[in-house]
Amino acid sequence: MLLKDKVALVTGGARGIGREIALLFAKEGSNIAICDVNPDSLAAAQSDIGRAGRDVLTGVVDVTKQEGVESFVQKTLDKFKKIDILVNNAGIARDALLVRMSESDWDMVLDVNLKGAFHCTKAVSKAMMKERRGSIVNIASIIGIMGNPGQANYAASKGGLIAFTKTVAKEFASRNIRANAIAPGFIQTDMTAKLSDGTKIEMLKHVPLGKLGTVQDVANLALFLASEDSAYITGQVIQVDGGMVM
Repeated sequence: MLLKDKVALVTGGARGIGREIALLFAKEGSNIAICDVNPDSLAAAQSDIGRAGRDVLTGVVDVTKQEGVESFVQKTLDKFKKIDILVNNAGIARDALLVRMSESDWDMVLDVNLKGAFHCTKAVSKAMMKERRGSIVNIASIIGIMGNPGQANYAASKGGLIAFTKTVAKEFASRNIRANAIAPGFIQTDMTAKLSDGTKIEMLKHVPLGKLGTVQDVANLALFLASEDSAYITGQVIQVDGGMVM
């Protein structure tokens, strides 16, 4: 098992990509702490991850609130005594053309997607520095690399997360703490499942491999970046997009 006896904290871990990452990490031997804003989804995820035979801690946490983040990190440390891996996955989208975008939608997306990662990384890094090891995996997006009409707030947050990743990698490298980002493209999630067939066809015209990615595709890369198999990799942004952005 690649993560035997490790401890991983995954934000936004109750559904979609975050849930798949948490489940795969558990199967690979890691104990898991997941937080999310949806208590019902958390309960379901806890049950599924628990079947992998690992300990699971859950918490309803708004990552934009520093006190709530610090409290959950402390609960994780109280239960597991350490945190080896942090996956900053919590994220939202509030799309609109720039001229129609409200200030509240701009602020909300930046707060969750970027400030949330700041709060979680700051809180967890203290424990990692004490242990002089750790891996931080930030879930960014190809939109943070290429931009996209109607997603100025989302693009800014994910582009900022990429720059944040590189800075964290440089600041913590001397303590043997690595930070990398994953930039997913079009991934099969609850959101894409609601799209019309016509919309999906148009999307796939931009993907050389001609298919949507899966949450497993993203989780597999997260596992690699969290494990010692990537011990000499830090400060990188790796795309999981079927060749969409080259």
